[in-house]
Amino acid sequence: MNKPTARIPVPIRPELLRWARERAGRPLESLVNKFPKLPQWENGEVQPTLKQLEKLAKTLHVPLGFLFLNAPPDEPLPIPDFRTIARTEWVRPSPELLDTIYICQQRQEWYRNYLIVTNEEPLTFISSANLDDDTFVVAAAIRERIHIDVEERRHIPTWTQAFSQMIDRVEDANILVMVSGVVGNNTHRKLNPEEFRGFTLIDEYAPLIFINGADTLSAKMFTLAHELAHIWLGESGVSNTSLIQFPDDRIERWCNQVAAELLVPAQLLEQDYRPDIGLPEELNRLARIFKVSTLVILRRLYDLGYLAWEHYQEIYQEEFERLKKYERPGTKDGGGNFYSNLTRKVGKRFATALIISVMEGQTLFRDAYNMLGISRAETLKKFAQDLGIR
Repeated sequence: MNKPTARIPVPIRPELLRWARERAGRPLESLVNKFPKLPQWENGEVQPTLKQLEKLAKTLHVPLGFLFLNAPPDEPLPIPDFRTIARTEWVRPSPELLDTIYICQQRQEWYRNYLIVTNEEPLTFISSANLDDDTFVVAAAIRERIHIDVEERRHIPTWTQAFSQMIDRVEDANILVMVSGVVGNNTHRKLNPEEFRGFTLIDEYAPLIFINGADTLSAKMFTLAHELAHIWLGESGVSNTSLIQFPDDRIERWCNQVAAELLVPAQLLEQDYRPDIGLPEELNRLARIFKVSTLVILRRLYDLGYLAWEHYQEIYQEEFERLKKYERPGTKDGGGNFYSNLTRKVGKRFATALIISVMEGQTLFRDAYNMLGISRAETLKKFAQDLGIR
């Protein structure tokens, strides 16, 4: 009697198994309970069966076909990388970052085609700015187009409400915004804000902003503003926005400047700033007014000449450490209302268009399931109801 095919050893190059494990950021000892023979597989002493290989590929989130190549593939980011890499492990993009970009590219391509079929016009503000433009002027143009009223924001009770309002208004300008702390709906595949805070996918019909939902709320607010600057500049890319330093890349410096002016206009800050109050108290007061992180306020005070560079760096580090203890990351994926979370993950504009297209018979159910990360018709139906689609 012949052996079942699944039990026949598969000739696999050991270096591909090591590459797949390292790609996923998994040390050998973290996998040996699940794959007792993994050390021997990686040493070439024995070979896995096809069933074992499929299980390993699923665990490491690597396409099975990659393990049959002659050499590990090169997997560069599919969009420009504007991050300042402080840790060597982030030089190679994680599977979570790569898969998130791929998912968003798939959604963007669908939405672009949808808009073209429905005779929508390209957006005129895409690539409407350049690096030689005055950042104050560009920030004012974005503020006008997105309808960001700084005076109105003063009266919004919480940062959460201010962030939600800003997302809604960005989407009202026909820009897709997706916020998630995991890959798709897989709560076991968390995104690390130390690796990236957000990215932008430029398209003249369907520009898309993705924000790492695992980040703190105030950091997400600045990331959204930073990525809006990318939209106006017409530059796709991955960012890890930081205010403690001036990025080497001119594009990132420019986007940071636009974002800071967009959220905290210099003229209004100078009107509100009270140097007679102690700096810690004043940072918190101004942060509540403008609904931004105290780190953004601190950077604006430095930009306007109220702080020397050495003093700014010292206070920034102290405030950064304080916020790490005080400010928790955003809402955990999987907590709260599933459908509200899904709306934020995929964006209300995208979700609404997709479900309407499905109901009209223009898009297959299976394609919608794939892009939404769900698997049941009942879930899609309830999601439609939650969005107010009947």
